[in-house]
Parts: sequence; structure tokens; C-alpha cells
Amino acid sequence: MINSDPAHCTAQLSSHSSFASKEKMTNTKDNKVEEVKESEEISKAFAAVAGVRKEVDKLSERVAALEVAVNSGTKVTDEEFVVPAELLMRELLKLDGIGAEGEARLQRKAEVRRIQKYHETLDKLKTINSNPFSDKHKAVSVTTNWETFDS
Repeated sequence: MINSDPAHCTAQLSSHSSFASKEKMTNTKDNKVEEVKESEEISKAFAAVAGVRKEVDKLSERVAALEVAVNSGTKVTDEEFVVPAELLMRELLKLDGIGAEGEARLQRKAEVRRIQKYHETLDKLKTINSNPFSDKHKAVSVTTNWETFDS
């Protein structure tokens, strides 16, 4: 039984378009909610990376001070290398825990590289510091004069 009354058909159409309109409004609201959540996540990622950057800036000063000390010939204890290296690794782990997309991801990646660079610098300085012959001016040259025998 199909009702072909024009008034009935118009009522059905308007009820369907009303439903479609409500569905579009719901989808639009859902999209806006998702965009807001995504924006909040990105903001949190930026803030987290900025916090790590601030800590790494402080540690970079310690690395620079160690570099000056070692390059001037001052002996430095191993602990003075271990502590900043461990703190750098903690910051690296913090970065690992940050979920980021887009620009925030690029900033996180740059900070990871920066931390790795400071860690490598500490390793090099520790090697120089532990090698007694690293300073060319104070290095001792040992030569052996071999005795030759006539046969």
C-alpha cells in the first residue's frame, strides 16, 4: 500500500530532510569536538617538548663548562660526566613518551638530535679527560733504542 497523496509525500520528504539535517549537525559537532581534542593534544605536545628543551638548555651549560675545563687541561671526575649524561637520558625518555604529530613531531625530533649531540660531546670529553696523553703539550714520548747484534 503505497500512499500517493502529495501531502503525505511532502511530509515524508520533510521528515527525511529534517533527519538528514540533524545528522549533519551531529557530524559537524563531532568533527569540532575531535578538532578541539586534536588541538589540545598538539598544544600539550608543544608544551612537553618546550619543557624538555628548557631542561636541556640548563644541561647544555653544564656540558659547555665541562668542555672548557677539559680543553684547558683541568682533570674532571668521572661523576661530573655521568650526572649530566644521565640527566640527558632522562630528558630523552621524556621525549620518547610524547605523542606528537606534524610540527610538534618535528620539534621533538630536533630535540632528540640535540640531546644526542650533547651526549656524544660528553663521551668525547670523558675520553679526552681519561687519556693522560690527550694533551700534546704534556705528552711524554717513549722511544726504545734496540740493541743490534752482529752475527
